[in-house]
Amino acid sequence: MIRNPVKEPFLPTEGIHNLRDYGGYAAASGAQVKTGLLFRSGQHMEASAADLDAIQALDIRTIIDLRGTSERSGFPCRRHADFAAHVIAFDGETTSSPPHEGGGGRVEMTPEKARERMIAVYTKMPVNPAMIAMFTRYFEALETRDGGSLVHCFAGKDRTGIAASLLLHVLGVHHDDVVGEFLRTNDAPTQHILERQSLPRMEAHYGIIAPEAVRNLMGVREEYIATYWTQVERSHGSVDAYLAQTLGVDETRKARLRERLLT
Repeated sequence: MIRNPVKEPFLPTEGIHNLRDYGGYAAASGAQVKTGLLFRSGQHMEASAADLDAIQALDIRTIIDLRGTSERSGFPCRRHADFAAHVIAFDGETTSSPPHEGGGGRVEMTPEKARERMIAVYTKMPVNPAMIAMFTRYFEALETRDGGSLVHCFAGKDRTGIAASLLLHVLGVHHDDVVGEFLRTNDAPTQHILERQSLPRMEAHYGIIAPEAVRNLMGVREEYIATYWTQVERSHGSVDAYLAQTLGVDETRKARLRERLLT
């Protein structure tokens, strides 16, 4: 349950899933995360002309694309004619088996199998060298680059969800709100876009997938983020130790991020 819900974080789109502002939450020392600076979404391959105009109007100067090389090649993002943002991306693969790609063995994709598969994604993410590199670059960009930013992966829910969650934690947002923001993906009014982009590929591999299994694969559950947090705490003692030791977000960098992103 979000303690301090942010009104209407979702931006209307025709071909982009889960585009929203993830600012606005109560943060450290009575401050608030700025709105109009921090955006997150799924990929932009099917972005309409209206979608591109809307994104251009946000003055986004940095895009952190958490997808790997094959995803970017297979699902190239459309850009506005005046697009000039700096794009940060990884030279290689960032995940070995994203849900939208099928794979993972030819098994019947039951709800429990879908849940197990997603738990595996979150279990591996804290030690995935590519994700460590990209989360490090994400924090560096937010600390040093002016203007708005947009972080996205394919669906804008797993890799992107953890990136946003880590930042909100750094900014001093209450854990209940961090989890609530993560779960807000399930309220996105664009689920039909993600299903259109993903479900045919998945069913070509697995066959017809039951609705509950689809929800486990294309939505998020509290146990997903809890799995990530637990893995980090198990290996480093705390999320803050992981941030400092693995992602380079020490107290000095936290202070700079709070100075830039809180009001």
